[in-house]
Amino acid sequence: MAAEDLPSQFDVVILGTGLTESVIAAACSRVGQSVLHLDRRNYYAGNWASFTFNGLLSWIEDYKNQQEVQITESEQVWRSLIDEGEDVVPLSTVDSSISNLEVFCYASEEEEKEEETKAPLTSCQPASEEPNSDSTEAQDTVTGDDAAASDVQTQNEEQEVSEPKEEQHTSDISEPSQSQEEKESQATSSPADPPVEVEKKITYQKLVKEGRRFNIDLVSKLMYARGALVDLLIKSNVSRYAEFKNIGRILTCRNGKVEQVPCSRADVFASKQLTVVEKRMLMKLLTFCLDFEQHPEEYEDYSEKPFRDFLKNKKLTENLQDFVLHSIAMVTQQTLTEEGLKATQHFLRCLGRYGNTPFLFPLYGLGEIPQCFCRMCAVFGGIYCLRHSVQCLVVDKASNKQISRAVLITDRSVLSSESDQQISLVTIPPLESSAPAVRMVELCSSSMTCMPGTYLVHLTCSSSGTAQEDLAPVVSQLFHVSTIPGEEPLEGAEERSKPSVLWVMYFNMRDTSALDSSSYSLPSNVHVCTGPDSSLGSDYSIKLAESVFNHILPDEEFCPPAPNPEDIIYDGDGPQAEGPGFDESTNAEADKSQAEEEGEKSPSTESSEPAEVDSVTQQAPSDPTPSSEE
Repeated sequence: MAAEDLPSQFDVVILGTGLTESVIAAACSRVGQSVLHLDRRNYYAGNWASFTFNGLLSWIEDYKNQQEVQITESEQVWRSLIDEGEDVVPLSTVDSSISNLEVFCYASEEEEKEEETKAPLTSCQPASEEPNSDSTEAQDTVTGDDAAASDVQTQNEEQEVSEPKEEQHTSDISEPSQSQEEKESQATSSPADPPVEVEKKITYQKLVKEGRRFNIDLVSKLMYARGALVDLLIKSNVSRYAEFKNIGRILTCRNGKVEQVPCSRADVFASKQLTVVEKRMLMKLLTFCLDFEQHPEEYEDYSEKPFRDFLKNKKLTENLQDFVLHSIAMVTQQTLTEEGLKATQHFLRCLGRYGNTPFLFPLYGLGEIPQCFCRMCAVFGGIYCLRHSVQCLVVDKASNKQISRAVLITDRSVLSSESDQQISLVTIPPLESSAPAVRMVELCSSSMTCMPGTYLVHLTCSSSGTAQEDLAPVVSQLFHVSTIPGEEPLEGAEERSKPSVLWVMYFNMRDTSALDSSSYSLPSNVHVCTGPDSSLGSDYSIKLAESVFNHILPDEEFCPPAPNPEDIIYDGDGPQAEGPGFDESTNAEADKSQAEEEGEKSPSTESSEPAEVDSVTQQAPSDPTPSSEE
């Protein structure tokens, strides 16, 4: 669809394709509102985006080259279009939500030998047909055939892009096992030790060559099995567009040693770290937390005191206090008792729904989730324009928190086990009393976020300084960081038992979740959506999306279930353009017995921001005629 063919009026205009904005777009489109969804970037999901390794390098380069845009002739043109009696709300054209970005490479930069590269090259052939310059290989097609046009993405174009992506997913899933078989056969055919060690050595060139196997998230979050996001995915039937993997274990780091946290009844009684007395104390506390509201007399004296004080009163040992505070409730030392009890209760209620931990992770990275909601919006007639900056909003005249992030590529897990294909959540208590606790998520190759033989590690905490200042001590504590790229730790050294860091990126991300939208002088039909917050789950973003939707359409249901493809009846002489694409892609993958399957790879995003916010949703003030494409 060319720019001149676009409708001139929409019920809802949304800037930015982050999670909150994408959920609002899907909800509005589903109930018949005409939606225009814009993003100045050429990828979806904003600060929720996932990149391949090569795409992340391009994103880093773009960040470094980013400069303030001066007033140009084009700005003078749009300013000349403002009529008398109208005013403008300028929007920032520069993304200021990322800061203090630093990248270090510790993998050897020497060229690989031919025999090392043969297997990876063979396994990567299915994906080599697509461009290698960016993680968002399908995005140019998504935004339209003519780059000079307005980059409009209709649902039909989006569906056409989904099919090659599905083929790539299938290829990616099978490749690790093929590569592993080749490695095993080579290892058995060559009795000498040196060739095996050379083959296992991962160089920077190999990371770049296998870059498409990585899907690196800008924000690290997990999905609570009974959280708002999972409930919404199931209710709306959007879960059909994605696949998920449960987190296999929850770990903690105490006194420099990584150990497993017993969080379920089976784990508690099977634990070798706890004494019999500690097991009884922990089970008694967890049982109480499940229905603590029924026994207010147990905690009312501590309602205004920290949760840690309540745990001490329960005679829990220091060991158990750390387990509960940092690994189960996942709260700070200053968190009040009632909030800590609610967090523990939520954790326990999520256990057992999809596995022995409360968490799920989407295959191919967190950036898949906003794209799933964008797909639903497009299916019901939403129109997408990427690489489309909005300079200002035309209207009638009328605390800066930070998150510290680190992304590491390592050569092995922080805690070896029988299976090397486990996703692990690691909690690291503060190294100093004034420092924040650090949350670490370790992803294996079967999560489709890294190449076989490596692990993708995300570290997150509230900022007290730059990301490197906050997280480098934790990285040094848990991993071997070489002083010279490619240098091996000395024989017998303690560092040899630690995983080696191959590549690391530090950056700070702005957390705008605490900002009050009333602090902005905006018209009543403009709603502000914030970016990712520092919590582990996504409940805040989903509740914000529902709140904004209810302000826009108070009488409509939020994200009602989408019909199954076979139940859709199209008006007119034949199916609409988007019909076959949606029908084919979902019929090939949908399976009612698995409510949370199907992964379809799309792009990722930065959102348009008014000064201090991540995105804006604007509702048209006129009373439009809703049109449903169902």
